[in-house]
Amino acid sequence: MPNSDLVNVLTALVGTQNVVASHDHMAPFLSEPRHRFHQTAKAIVSPRSVEDLQALVQWANAVRQPLVPQSGNTGLVGGQVPLTGNEIVVSIRHLDGVMALDAGAGHMSVGAGLTLQKAHEVAEEAGALFPLTIASQGSAMIGGVLSSNAGGVQVLSYGNARELCLGVDVVLPNGNLMHGLNSLRKNNTGYDLKDLFVGAEGTLGIITAATLKLFPRPEGYETAFISVAGPDAAYELFGHIRDRLGTSLTAFELMPRFGIDMLLKHGVIGRDPAASPSPWYVLAELSRPRGGREGRLVESLETGLGTGLIADAAIAQSEGDRQGLWRARESMSDVQSREGASIKHDVSVPLAAVPALVAEGIAAAKRLVPGIRPCPFGHMGDGNLHFNFSQPEGADPKAFMAGAEPIHAAIYEIVTGLGGSVSAEHGIGQLKTHLLRRVKDPVAYAAMKQIKSALDPHNIMNPGKIFDADD
Repeated sequence: MPNSDLVNVLTALVGTQNVVASHDHMAPFLSEPRHRFHQTAKAIVSPRSVEDLQALVQWANAVRQPLVPQSGNTGLVGGQVPLTGNEIVVSIRHLDGVMALDAGAGHMSVGAGLTLQKAHEVAEEAGALFPLTIASQGSAMIGGVLSSNAGGVQVLSYGNARELCLGVDVVLPNGNLMHGLNSLRKNNTGYDLKDLFVGAEGTLGIITAATLKLFPRPEGYETAFISVAGPDAAYELFGHIRDRLGTSLTAFELMPRFGIDMLLKHGVIGRDPAASPSPWYVLAELSRPRGGREGRLVESLETGLGTGLIADAAIAQSEGDRQGLWRARESMSDVQSREGASIKHDVSVPLAAVPALVAEGIAAAKRLVPGIRPCPFGHMGDGNLHFNFSQPEGADPKAFMAGAEPIHAAIYEIVTGLGGSVSAEHGIGQLKTHLLRRVKDPVAYAAMKQIKSALDPHNIMNPGKIFDADD
């Protein structure tokens, strides 16, 4: 179909102002944050109603037109951008309403185009908490957060996106709308279909709205930046604190000294957050419930200090201090770009295996590339590390990245050997399709493909994502 005819069809379906077909205007929808995937699209379509979205999908199904659902375009594995250039990108940014909120009952129903930051603000205005927190929350939208089953820094207490979702409305590949919004905590009526779409990366349908769990807002926070000898000590410290604080310990993040040095070198943070130099640090946070006793995190750290479990700790004395510590943590990945090229992995292992992953992974990478600078950091409390490696000082970035595959292979071999996952929270997208086919249980992989074929027999929903395009 000539492009002018396609634009006329799309305009008739969703309105002139909701169709973009010029390359210059499409560009923001085609480039993902790491700029690894570069393809154009036939058009960008942004329906302003669920009914218009249904009409678009019904037409696409009839003519076998591939669609790429897109929310805030913050994904890191290319799931939300075109693969071949033959697709139409479907932006859900206009489906951003708030349909219902009951803070007392602990839930709200919102459109999939609502940003995560706005969801936080809506909950806070009602005196409640929506706890899912990620670095890109100012741009990330609820539809993408659910489609990628996002995690973040508070998973160890509240769970990931799947565990925070009570129900979804979804436009299926045939254009039908599956009504699944509900606030029931108990609903034992057969298959829980929402869990098919949460984490499916838009390959089974387009989420248009969701009912999300809310929690009481903490009365305050206690936050500490703790000096530890290494990941082994951090693991012991986690058990020590968790035994004393239970689920009020809402964050436990591991960070290397190399990362802090980068943040200081490039002016991302103004001062060293550590109380004393150390090869490793833990950023730990307690969320204090209303009426809860203050000082419990400090008490647990004092015990650890007395036994030699920790070397030192800096305690946030104000909300400004707390925000500064979190700014350091959330900037850890981005600042690596200022040090040149970096090879990155989003992986998870059983919590007790984190020290082995760090030790074996660093040793393997250094054998392959002398001078490589490891920067493993992240959500140690739930076993998810962003196992990143910066290029050797003075190395050629292109040459370094050209040798990335042996490092990937080594890290993934260690991860799978430890019973872990090659994708902890970023998803598969188009980056890890070959890897998924290799590491997934073959029976489970076949079952996933059968589900895809049953719901999307013409393969119009995000083709080539999760599954190989030629599989």
